Amino acid sequence: MKNFLLELFFPRFCLLCQKDYNPPTTSSRPDKSGQAPGNYLCEDCRAILEISSSHQKYSTKSFNDLYFALPYQNPLVKNLIQRFKYEPFIKELSESLSSLIIEHFQLIEKPLTDFFYFILIPIPLKEKRLRWRGFNQAEEIAKKLAKFLNLPIYNDVLIKIKETLPQVELSDEERRENIKGTFFCQNKNKILGKKILLVDDVYTTGSTLEEAARVLKEAGAREVIGIVVARG
Repeated sequence: MKNFLLELFFPRFCLLCQKDYNPPTTSSRPDKSGQAPGNYLCEDCRAILEISSSHQKYSTKSFNDLYFALPYQNPLVKNLIQRFKYEPFIKELSESLSSLIIEHFQLIEKPLTDFFYFILIPIPLKEKRLRWRGFNQAEEIAKKLAKFLNLPIYNDVLIKIKETLPQVELSDEERRENIKGTFFCQNKNKILGKKILLVDDVYTTGSTLEEAARVLKEAGAREVIGIVVARG
């Protein structure tokens, strides 16, 4: 009922075309792509996003593979992610963004059983930034993926122990230096010998995922696979 009243008096609109396309509804059941009614992305704009229908294995020194739904260079994708991460924050965008990853899995016909023994870990935020934003964008995406994949989320393993400068303002080399020593792994017994899906919103230079995966591997993780909405 609360959701119905919110939609009635404050109807949502598509952030890309500004069209008010969602009539009030009491249903919150997601469609086949994992997208629930009342999100901020209409079907017409979603259709032109060109979600990737292929996957090519991508590994680095610390993580074993990377899945992403879209190229970050797409201005529509960049707009959605920026509206999610920067003021005024739209936390509910996690629904639309996570559904893009889910649709990518469906398009590449990824058997969900391939992730059967994995756990989900979102890239953490420092407490100061978490209070400023009010939510962790990686964690919100991970929550939606956890429901789709039927996997547990561990939020008490990887923590951020160092305040960093915003990565968007730095060069590639500066980003790598900025992120060094940022993460710490606690409760190591929870990930010893485990396979991990490491979730973030976007992959650009890869410095954040690389550093987080390195810490998890050194703590005993068996395998780390990155999952993001978009790759730069």
